[in-house]
Amino acid sequence: MPNAIIHELLNLTPTTIREMQELMSHLSDTPCTEDALRQVVSTPHCHVYVAELEGRIVGTATLCLFTSPLGAKASVEDVVVHPEYRGQHLGRQLMAHLLEVSRQYAPLTLQLTSRSSRQAARALYASLGFKLKNTDFFTLSPQAAASFI
Repeated sequence: MPNAIIHELLNLTPTTIREMQELMSHLSDTPCTEDALRQVVSTPHCHVYVAELEGRIVGTATLCLFTSPLGAKASVEDVVVHPEYRGQHLGRQLMAHLLEVSRQYAPLTLQLTSRSSRQAARALYASLGFKLKNTDFFTLSPQAAASFI
């Protein structure tokens, strides 16, 4: 099991942008733009962590902090490991790092979503203590939201 170097992504270079865009393409059909990356990296309550092997970003996870009337929470977003590096426990290393970092914001409820087709990811989250919550998840696209303005 390789030990990745895991750190917060604070600066974007053409190479990190390209590597992040490639990673996101393995997670979603929604394009990951340079502007979106710059915005999330510069947002004070969002922290993008990357796993590097041999100088290449091979995994990422984002921790987004917020407070609701029910307390402090964080959403774990966009967890993905490059397909060439899956099965090497890099996702576990990323999530362990995220859990360690989140302790500085305690008490804090961590939440995440995962498609039912991502069985390995769901098993990882369960092994880390995440529990499946009986809820339905709704989204509203920016285009649909704009029709209300």
